[in-house]
Amino acid sequence: MAGAPEERGPGPSAGEQLQQQHVACQVFPERLAQGKSQQGFLSGFFTNNQKCQLMLVKTLQTNPYVKLLLDAMKHSGCAVNRERHFSCEDCNGHVSGGFDASVSQIVLCQNNIQNQAHMNRVVTHELIHAFDHCRAHVNWFTNVRHLACSEVRAANLSGDCSLVNEIFRLRFGLKQHHQTCVRDRAILSILAVRNISKEVAQKAVDEVFESCFNDHEPFGRIPHNKTYARYAHRDFQNRDRYYSNI
Repeated sequence: MAGAPEERGPGPSAGEQLQQQHVACQVFPERLAQGKSQQGFLSGFFTNNQKCQLMLVKTLQTNPYVKLLLDAMKHSGCAVNRERHFSCEDCNGHVSGGFDASVSQIVLCQNNIQNQAHMNRVVTHELIHAFDHCRAHVNWFTNVRHLACSEVRAANLSGDCSLVNEIFRLRFGLKQHHQTCVRDRAILSILAVRNISKEVAQKAVDEVFESCFNDHEPFGRIPHNKTYARYAHRDFQNRDRYYSNI
């Protein structure tokens, strides 16, 4: 996000930029009329947009997952600005959101996000991608294994696979169900934004699953619910104070 491209060195090649634009236009049709992001925080007047903006504000101010991620982004030199780094837009299909790495912006699908709990999960999920983009050189558009790793982390740490969500999906009770859910959600996320076969997506996820599933940064643990997320945020703040005093 802010300042991240300079820290990571040279930008994408012309071919990679064209591929980024193609992917963005496929999933988020409002993305690139002139290569510029669309609606900022105050530009929408339609009901869906206003609802999206209000839910976003509440999420940023109150959700413990998001508050930890915002602190972690700032600590990593990628402070998040609400107006610059979030955009509520209409999206194709059933996509709820996405991280547009070409402009370091999170897209929130105002026509598909139905309630506050859904907004909380989407913002958390996409902020994990933004965090990965900040801390590492992620080849989102040319290396499916990089994408797979971030999708595994996002499914694992965002609450996507919480017991409550899985009960609503009528999928629960299996041995090692959390791991199964994370794997399945990661594959679905890849297929939503990449024109590849399910077999290729599965192979990419399987190759990176163990290491990426066990990478819990910046939470330090799997935050299975908001209470765990609050504890993780407290520990992150204490860890930050400890290192600042060394």
